[in-house]
Amino acid sequence: QLQFVESGGGLVQPGGSLRLACVASEGYAYAIGWFRQAPGKEREGVACISSSFVSTTTTYYGDSVKGRFTISRDKSKRTVYLEMNGMKPEDTATYSCAALKGSMNRLEERCVATEVQHWGRGTQVTVSS
Repeated sequence: QLQFVESGGGLVQPGGSLRLACVASEGYAYAIGWFRQAPGKEREGVACISSSFVSTTTTYYGDSVKGRFTISRDKSKRTVYLEMNGMKPEDTATYSCAALKGSMNRLEERCVATEVQHWGRGTQVTVSS
């Protein structure tokens, strides 16, 4: 069964940067998303990227991270990255990558937890001075 392993989480000061990586156990055709959940809050879609099998790559970002986070893919390494810059204390959460179910809907409509097919285990990110 397809599995994802996240890495790169840790403690960072406000204004700092981290890069998360999501490595898949095998090749796949799914669109991929990064989600996060803070204690007491609902899981939030942070960023999503379209399947590597479509001709044009599209990305979607949640409003809270737009302009600060960047999602990218290295297909040869079966890895999706989340580059996080200008980090804020409110970015503190467990970050998980996930494969999205197949759909003809726009990526921004699919970048939600209810559209996930496979979840990774997650990695903790803490932004604090």
